[in-house]
Amino acid sequence: MYILCAHQRELLNYKLDKFEKLVESLENLPTIGKKSAIKLAYHMVMNDSFNALKLAHNIEDAIQGLRRCSKCFNISEDEICKICDDEYRDDILCIVQTPKDIEVIEQSGQFKGRYYVIDSVERLDMEHLYDVAKENSEVIFAFSPSVANESMILYIEDKLQDLGLRFTKIAQGVPTGVSLENVDVLSLSRAITSRTGI
Repeated sequence: MYILCAHQRELLNYKLDKFEKLVESLENLPTIGKKSAIKLAYHMVMNDSFNALKLAHNIEDAIQGLRRCSKCFNISEDEICKICDDEYRDDILCIVQTPKDIEVIEQSGQFKGRYYVIDSVERLDMEHLYDVAKENSEVIFAFSPSVANESMILYIEDKLQDLGLRFTKIAQGVPTGVSLENVDVLSLSRAITSRTGI
């Protein structure tokens, strides 16, 4: 029977706690697996510590300096985001599911209205949405197609019915089950310009 000596046992239990914590933190990020986390951690610690410290500073700065816009819930540096504060925007409200969707739609260059972010029905403040929606003539639902999203559209439309708004949704050029951030800009542009009535 093979018996490990004390030194061998010590090597097997050898761990760098600080490194392991860094790997663990990176692994908790979306789309980062164990191998990618280890690779990034080695790169930060061994190859590019200056940029790693800069990244840490920028993360801290962003967490302290960014918030949700109190009007549309987009990411913002101020109480009201620059889009909500822009008086030259069209009176069309585009309802999306994440602040990332706003960035994607803005990059398409096909929409000049304002936005409203709804993460889920459970977190929806219908009274707040009603107050925002009544300043507009049209509401566009920019949701990726799914049964749950169709139900949410019907629910919101029903609650805003008395405002006399035009209700539309982006065209079906967006594949079912695919989030807007994964749709190419050309397909998204077409989906917005070819939006359909509800």
